[in-house]
Amino acid sequence: MAALFGRHVNKIDAKGRVSVPKPFRDALTDQQFTGVHVFPSFKYAAIEALSEAFFNRVVGSLENLDLFSDDQDDLATIVENTHALPYDTEGRVILPKPLLEHANLSSEAAFVGRGGRFLIWEPGAYDRQRTRAFERARARGATLALNSGGGDGGGQ
Repeated sequence: MAALFGRHVNKIDAKGRVSVPKPFRDALTDQQFTGVHVFPSFKYAAIEALSEAFFNRVVGSLENLDLFSDDQDDLATIVENTHALPYDTEGRVILPKPLLEHANLSSEAAFVGRGGRFLIWEPGAYDRQRTRAFERARARGATLALNSGGGDGGGQ
């Protein structure tokens, strides 16, 4: 799967339909299900969106937790609250009302790539979070160790 990156803002219609950005749809074409898996973010008033393969990795990771543990029970709410949203012929999905309410979405949605997944935000809330995250990273001098197999031709 190609990396999901960038920020795209699209309109939400009265039925809760929104177009998933074409670069995101294109990056998710190597799966049997033609759509996305979505659930309310634990961390933000936003919607997490995953490919079918990434969602299956999440489910597999839950199975690795101790059965009946609080961690497994708590994190299993991801699966309980996930919706498989198929694309319509125009590349749109219908966001369920509980997810629209969780993310405070009404007329526009910001799709924000996060590598293997993306988040759907109310645009103003995303802008505020992006500013906070950037300032936190800058204040602590955050760095990123690059993987050696990135395929960028640079070797490191």
